[in-house]
Formats: sequence, C-alpha cells, structure tokens
Amino acid sequence: MPKASEIKKNQAIEYEGRVYFVKDIERSVPQGRAGGSLYRMRMYDVVTNQKLDETFKDSDMLNLADLVRRPATFSYADGDEYVFMDSEDFTQYMLNREAIEDELLFINEDTQGLMVILVSDAPVALDLPPTVELQIEETDPSVKGGSATARTKPARLTTGLVVQVPEHISTGDRIKINVEERKFLSRA
Repeated sequence: MPKASEIKKNQAIEYEGRVYFVKDIERSVPQGRAGGSLYRMRMYDVVTNQKLDETFKDSDMLNLADLVRRPATFSYADGDEYVFMDSEDFTQYMLNREAIEDELLFINEDTQGLMVILVSDAPVALDLPPTVELQIEETDPSVKGGSATARTKPARLTTGLVVQVPEHISTGDRIKINVEERKFLSRA
C-alpha cells in the first residue's frame, strides 16, 4: 500500500469502496504546523465519472486499484466521442471529449505511443508519450539568422495547441513537443 505522497497523476486508487482515477495533485505545506505535507487530489469515479476533491496527509495509506494500460492509436471522432483502437487486438475504446480534453491538444492520427487506461475493462483515460510530433499551422514568418538568438514567438499547431518556438521555425514545420511541460523541444 503506497502512502499518499507516492501517488502520481493518472493512477487509480480505491477509496471508500469505489475506484477513483487521480487527475490532478496539488501539494501544500501548511506553515507553522508540525507534520508533513498535504496532498489535495482531484479524482473521478471511474463508473459514474463524478468528481471528488479530497485532501490526504502524506502518511495516509491508500489502496491502488487494478489498472490496465493498452497501446492504442487514434481512429476517429464521432461527435463528442473519440474512438481509439487497440494496437494489438484491434478492440475499439470510446472516450468522451470531457475526459480527455487536455490530451486532445497533443493527438492526431499519426501520434505514436498512446496508451488507453482501463479500469475493470472500461476506458477511463489516455496516457500520452513523453514527446509528440505535430505540425505548425500558423506562426509569424521565420527570421533569417533567427537561430542565433533565444527569442521565441507563438505558434499554433494543427491540434489547436499554442507553444513558443524559436524565431527560425516557420509555418508547415513538424516539431517535437514535451507533453508535460507543453514546450518546444526540436524540429522533427
């Protein structure tokens, strides 16, 4: 059983007899009080998708739930439902737009390394690779000799994500992006 301080984002825990998926964790250290940090977790019930905000002390023991990660590729969007296909046995997984809103900024048909996260055979979330390659849809014209300075400019990608890129990058370029930090890494 891990302590609350060892729980990471995108893990599933059992709490009060239900399985919750941890979407966000905020750590706070109360001032002038003996004791450790507090971890405020935003969790979603995997069955009903109900939101629960709960605060745990760093020493609280939590139960991990069974979580299965399946390699998948993005297939198509059908209204608010996004369909992903298992790369091994071709099972289709439907995920609602709200559940994967942040992840959609990094996904297109070519994205490799996606994982659909299943809890008791129901898809609950999407795990992204550490880096993704996307194409720039619109940015200011590139500046000749712009690679000499560290100045950046905003660039909008085909998925709608806006990142800061160096001045020598131009519209139509494929770039690598660090998913967690939402930052430009290099040309693809």
